[in-house]
Amino acid sequence: MDVVSDSQYTPDTAGGLTHLRQDGLTHLRPDGSAQMVDVSGKAVTTREATATATVRSTPEVLALLGAGELPKGDALAVARVAGIMAAKKTPELIPLCHPLPISKVTVDFNLGSDSVQIRATVKTRGVTGVEMEALTAASVAALSVYDMIKAVDKHAVISGIQVLAKSGGKSGDWSLDGGTPGAETTP
Repeated sequence: MDVVSDSQYTPDTAGGLTHLRQDGLTHLRPDGSAQMVDVSGKAVTTREATATATVRSTPEVLALLGAGELPKGDALAVARVAGIMAAKKTPELIPLCHPLPISKVTVDFNLGSDSVQIRATVKTRGVTGVEMEALTAASVAALSVYDMIKAVDKHAVISGIQVLAKSGGKSGDWSLDGGTPGAETTP
């Protein structure tokens, strides 16, 4: 297995390489094998992350979605619960994620004429961040929306899955648009 060394990259917050340490990637041991990072020495802080996903469909399907009139029922209510449940199950799905005491999960929807943007925010008071939980919540909510609309639109597309913002912890606050985490951001 090839191991990326720091000599190939300059840590750059804007470039997304803040996960690099002096001695390499945190999830790799010196021999290149995977490891769960030891977070036992990290301070407990309030941490929050927001992620998004988008489901694109036709205006007709989006109108049915917004009205709760899809053949399978109220897709947004189902997707909200699916996203919340997914956030809580993240360490069971992503092998190296730590189980966290999640204190809050919100899943919200912004319906446009040809898409629905899903926004998931996860909060904890712990020793590691909740970016993966927010991404999992947004992704599974999008999958749930897709499942609910596929009977009327087999061509729906899921896209734009990404972290919008995070706060707390040693690395501090970050947002995609450079603004204040928790403030309204647009992907």
